[in-house]
Amino acid sequence: MLSPAEISRVLCVAAHPDDIDYGAAGTVAGLAGRGVAVSYCVITDGQAGEAAGAPREKVAALRQREQRLAAHLVGVSDLTFLSYPDGALTPGLELRRELAGQIRRLRPHVVISHSPRRDLDRLIMSHPDHLAAGEATLCAVYPDARNGHAHPELAERGLRPWTVSEVWLVGDPDPNLFIDVTDDYPAKLAAIRAHASQHDPARPAELLDQMMRGMLGAQARAAGYAAGRLAEAFRRVASG
Repeated sequence: MLSPAEISRVLCVAAHPDDIDYGAAGTVAGLAGRGVAVSYCVITDGQAGEAAGAPREKVAALRQREQRLAAHLVGVSDLTFLSYPDGALTPGLELRRELAGQIRRLRPHVVISHSPRRDLDRLIMSHPDHLAAGEATLCAVYPDARNGHAHPELAERGLRPWTVSEVWLVGDPDPNLFIDVTDDYPAKLAAIRAHASQHDPARPAELLDQMMRGMLGAQARAAGYAAGRLAEAFRRVASG
Protein backbone atom coordinates (compact mmCIF):
# COMPACT_ATOMS: atom_id res chain seq x y z
CA MET A 1 0.00 0.00 0.00
CA LEU A 2 1.15 3.54 -0.73
CA SER A 3 2.33 5.97 1.90
CA PRO A 4 0.93 9.52 1.68
CA ALA A 5 4.28 10.73 0.33
CA GLU A 6 3.97 8.34 -2.62
CA ILE A 7 0.63 9.78 -3.78
CA SER A 8 1.00 12.76 -6.09
CA ARG A 9 -1.81 12.16 -8.62
CA VAL A 10 -5.39 11.04 -7.91
CA LEU A 11 -8.35 10.49 -10.24
CA CYS A 12 -11.92 10.53 -8.90
CA VAL A 13 -14.54 8.80 -11.07
CA ALA A 14 -18.18 9.48 -10.23
CA ALA A 15 -21.50 8.52 -11.76
CA HIS A 16 -23.19 11.91 -11.13
CA PRO A 17 -22.36 15.47 -10.14
CA ASP A 18 -22.27 15.71 -6.32
CA ASP A 19 -21.30 12.03 -5.80
CA ILE A 20 -17.68 12.91 -5.13
CA ASP A 21 -18.68 15.69 -2.76
CA TYR A 22 -20.88 13.50 -0.58
CA GLY A 23 -18.46 10.59 -0.60
CA ALA A 24 -14.95 11.97 -0.73
CA ALA A 25 -14.70 15.78 -0.83
CA GLY A 26 -13.08 15.97 2.60
CA THR A 27 -10.39 13.54 1.50
CA VAL A 28 -9.99 15.42 -1.78
CA ALA A 29 -9.59 18.74 0.04
CA GLY A 30 -6.90 17.23 2.25
CA LEU A 31 -5.05 15.75 -0.73
CA ALA A 32 -5.25 18.97 -2.76
CA GLY A 33 -4.10 20.95 0.27
CA ARG A 34 -0.94 18.83 0.38
CA GLY A 35 -0.22 19.56 -3.28
CA VAL A 36 -1.64 16.36 -4.78
CA ALA A 37 -2.99 16.81 -8.32
CA VAL A 38 -6.62 15.65 -8.17
CA SER A 39 -8.77 15.24 -11.29
CA TYR A 40 -12.48 14.50 -11.60
CA CYS A 41 -14.19 12.39 -14.25
CA VAL A 42 -17.99 12.61 -13.99
CA ILE A 43 -19.72 10.04 -16.17
CA THR A 44 -23.21 11.58 -16.42
CA ASP A 45 -24.44 15.14 -16.08
CA GLY A 46 -27.23 14.17 -13.69
CA GLN A 47 -29.84 14.86 -16.35
CA ALA A 48 -32.46 12.60 -14.77
CA GLY A 49 -32.39 14.23 -11.36
CA GLU A 50 -34.60 16.93 -9.95
CA ALA A 51 -33.08 20.38 -10.40
CA ALA A 52 -35.11 22.98 -8.50
CA GLY A 53 -37.58 23.54 -11.32
CA ALA A 54 -34.98 24.16 -14.04
CA PRO A 55 -36.14 23.32 -17.59
CA ARG A 56 -35.11 19.74 -18.39
CA GLU A 57 -32.98 20.82 -21.36
CA LYS A 58 -30.89 23.05 -19.07
CA VAL A 59 -30.29 20.58 -16.25
CA ALA A 60 -27.06 19.10 -17.63
CA ALA A 61 -25.38 22.50 -18.03
CA LEU A 62 -26.61 23.61 -14.61
CA ARG A 63 -25.27 20.54 -12.87
CA GLN A 64 -21.92 20.83 -14.64
CA ARG A 65 -21.61 24.42 -13.39
CA GLU A 66 -22.43 23.33 -9.85
CA GLN A 67 -19.85 20.53 -10.00
CA ARG A 68 -17.16 22.92 -11.25
CA LEU A 69 -17.87 25.25 -8.34
CA ALA A 70 -17.87 22.39 -5.85
CA ALA A 71 -14.56 21.13 -7.21
CA HIS A 72 -13.04 24.61 -6.98
CA LEU A 73 -14.03 24.80 -3.31
CA VAL A 74 -11.89 21.74 -2.51
CA GLY A 75 -8.95 22.72 -4.73
CA VAL A 76 -9.74 20.84 -7.97
CA SER A 77 -9.74 22.48 -11.40
CA ASP A 78 -9.31 19.52 -13.78
CA LEU A 79 -12.75 18.09 -14.60
CA THR A 80 -13.95 15.87 -17.43
CA PHE A 81 -17.64 15.22 -18.12
CA LEU A 82 -18.40 12.16 -20.25
CA SER A 83 -22.14 13.03 -20.56
CA TYR A 84 -23.50 9.49 -20.54
CA PRO A 85 -27.28 9.17 -19.98
CA ASP A 86 -28.19 9.51 -16.33
CA GLY A 87 -29.99 6.47 -14.97
CA ALA A 88 -28.89 4.13 -17.75
CA LEU A 89 -25.25 3.34 -17.00
CA THR A 90 -23.87 -0.10 -17.72
CA PRO A 91 -20.23 -1.19 -17.34
CA GLY A 92 -19.83 -1.77 -21.06
CA LEU A 93 -16.73 -1.73 -23.21
CA GLU A 94 -17.27 1.85 -24.42
CA LEU A 95 -17.30 3.23 -20.89
CA ARG A 96 -14.39 1.01 -19.86
CA ARG A 97 -12.39 2.32 -22.81
CA GLU A 98 -13.13 5.95 -21.95
CA LEU A 99 -12.15 5.45 -18.32
CA ALA A 100 -9.01 3.56 -19.29
CA GLY A 101 -8.15 6.51 -21.53
CA GLN A 102 -8.55 8.90 -18.62
CA ILE A 103 -6.32 6.72 -16.47
CA ARG A 104 -3.63 6.51 -19.16
CA ARG A 105 -3.82 10.27 -19.74
CA LEU A 106 -3.65 11.29 -16.07
CA ARG A 107 -1.51 8.39 -14.74
CA PRO A 108 -2.92 8.47 -11.19
CA HIS A 109 -1.42 6.58 -8.28
CA VAL A 110 -4.88 6.30 -6.68
CA VAL A 111 -8.33 6.10 -8.25
CA ILE A 112 -11.36 6.95 -6.09
CA SER A 113 -14.74 5.67 -7.26
CA HIS A 114 -17.92 3.88 -6.25
CA SER A 115 -18.02 0.38 -4.89
CA PRO A 116 -19.63 -2.09 -7.32
CA ARG A 117 -20.96 -4.10 -4.36
CA ARG A 118 -24.58 -3.60 -3.36
CA ASP A 119 -25.16 -2.71 0.30
CA LEU A 120 -28.19 -4.81 1.25
CA ASP A 121 -28.45 -3.12 4.64
CA ARG A 122 -28.76 0.37 3.09
CA LEU A 123 -30.23 0.03 -0.39
CA ILE A 124 -30.20 3.80 -0.90
CA MET A 125 -26.38 3.61 -0.95
CA SER A 126 -26.46 1.34 -4.01
CA HIS A 127 -27.79 3.41 -6.91
CA PRO A 128 -27.55 1.30 -10.11
CA ASP A 129 -25.44 4.00 -11.78
CA HIS A 130 -23.02 3.90 -8.85
CA LEU A 131 -22.66 0.12 -9.10
CA ALA A 132 -22.11 0.32 -12.87
CA ALA A 133 -19.59 3.16 -12.52
CA GLY A 134 -17.67 1.25 -9.87
CA GLU A 135 -17.56 -1.94 -11.96
CA ALA A 136 -16.46 -0.06 -15.10
CA THR A 137 -13.79 1.80 -13.13
CA LEU A 138 -12.34 -1.40 -11.68
CA CYS A 139 -12.31 -2.98 -15.14
CA ALA A 140 -10.57 0.11 -16.50
CA VAL A 141 -7.97 -0.08 -13.73
CA TYR A 142 -7.45 -3.80 -14.32
CA PRO A 143 -6.88 -4.95 -16.94
CA ASP A 144 -7.71 -2.23 -19.46
CA ALA A 145 -5.42 0.69 -18.52
CA ARG A 146 -2.34 -1.43 -17.92
CA ASN A 147 -2.72 -3.83 -20.85
CA GLY A 148 -1.05 -2.40 -23.93
CA HIS A 149 -3.05 -4.74 -26.15
CA ALA A 150 -6.43 -3.63 -24.79
CA HIS A 151 -8.28 -0.89 -26.68
CA PRO A 152 -5.58 -0.37 -29.36
CA GLU A 153 -7.21 2.93 -30.34
CA LEU A 154 -5.91 4.37 -27.06
CA ALA A 155 -2.33 3.51 -28.03
CA GLU A 156 -2.96 5.07 -31.44
CA ARG A 157 -3.75 8.30 -29.58
CA GLY A 158 -0.43 8.08 -27.75
CA LEU A 159 -1.96 6.93 -24.44
CA ARG A 160 0.56 4.50 -23.01
CA PRO A 161 -0.38 1.78 -20.48
CA TRP A 162 -0.47 2.78 -16.83
CA THR A 163 -0.78 0.71 -13.66
CA VAL A 164 -2.82 2.25 -10.85
CA SER A 165 -1.47 1.31 -7.42
CA GLU A 166 -4.68 1.56 -5.35
CA VAL A 167 -8.43 2.07 -5.69
CA TRP A 168 -10.46 3.63 -2.86
CA LEU A 169 -14.12 2.65 -3.13
CA VAL A 170 -16.91 4.82 -1.71
CA GLY A 171 -20.09 3.23 -0.37
CA ASP A 172 -18.68 -0.25 0.12
CA PRO A 173 -20.45 -2.33 2.80
CA ASP A 174 -17.07 -3.38 4.26
CA PRO A 175 -14.79 -0.31 4.48
CA ASN A 176 -11.19 -0.77 5.60
CA LEU A 177 -9.82 2.77 5.17
CA PHE A 178 -11.01 5.71 7.26
CA ILE A 179 -9.61 9.19 6.61
CA ASP A 180 -9.96 11.91 9.23
CA VAL A 181 -11.54 14.89 7.46
CA THR A 182 -12.37 16.98 10.52
CA ASP A 183 -10.18 19.89 9.47
CA ASP A 184 -11.45 19.79 5.88
CA TYR A 185 -15.12 19.35 6.78
CA PRO A 186 -16.05 23.03 6.13
CA ALA A 187 -14.75 22.71 2.56
CA LYS A 188 -16.64 19.44 2.09
CA LEU A 189 -19.89 20.96 3.35
CA ALA A 190 -19.42 24.00 1.10
CA ALA A 191 -18.86 21.69 -1.89
CA ILE A 192 -22.07 19.79 -1.15
CA ARG A 193 -23.99 23.04 -0.79
CA ALA A 194 -22.63 24.21 -4.16
CA HIS A 195 -25.08 21.73 -5.74
CA ALA A 196 -27.89 24.17 -4.98
CA SER A 197 -30.30 22.64 -7.49
CA GLN A 198 -30.28 19.41 -5.48
CA HIS A 199 -31.36 20.96 -2.18
CA ASP A 200 -34.90 21.78 -1.12
CA PRO A 201 -34.91 25.53 -0.36
CA ALA A 202 -37.67 24.93 2.19
CA ARG A 203 -35.45 22.60 4.19
CA PRO A 204 -33.50 24.26 7.03
CA ALA A 205 -29.85 24.60 5.99
CA GLU A 206 -28.62 23.23 9.30
CA LEU A 207 -30.22 19.83 8.62
CA LEU A 208 -27.62 19.05 5.96
CA ASP A 209 -24.83 19.86 8.41
CA GLN A 210 -26.45 17.66 11.06
CA MET A 211 -26.88 14.77 8.63
CA MET A 212 -23.28 14.92 7.40
CA ARG A 213 -21.82 15.27 10.89
CA GLY A 214 -23.89 12.30 12.02
CA MET A 215 -22.67 10.08 9.19
CA LEU A 216 -19.03 11.17 9.32
CA GLY A 217 -19.03 11.02 13.11
CA ALA A 218 -20.27 7.42 13.04
CA GLN A 219 -17.53 6.50 10.59
CA ALA A 220 -14.91 8.16 12.79
CA ARG A 221 -16.14 6.14 15.78
CA ALA A 222 -15.95 2.95 13.72
CA ALA A 223 -12.32 3.82 13.00
CA GLY A 224 -11.58 4.37 16.68
CA TYR A 225 -10.94 8.10 16.36
CA ALA A 226 -11.39 10.44 19.30
CA ALA A 227 -14.82 11.84 20.10
CA GLY A 228 -15.77 14.75 17.89
CA ARG A 229 -13.69 13.65 14.89
CA LEU A 230 -15.18 13.15 11.43
CA ALA A 231 -14.10 10.55 8.87
CA GLU A 232 -14.80 9.40 5.33
CA ALA A 233 -14.84 5.66 4.72
CA PHE A 234 -13.50 3.64 1.77
CA ARG A 235 -12.72 0.11 0.74
CA ARG A 236 -9.03 0.24 -0.08
CA VAL A 237 -8.04 -2.18 -2.86
CA ALA A 238 -4.47 -2.84 -3.95
CA SER A 239 -4.37 -3.04 -7.73
CA GLY A 240 -0.67 -2.99 -8.50
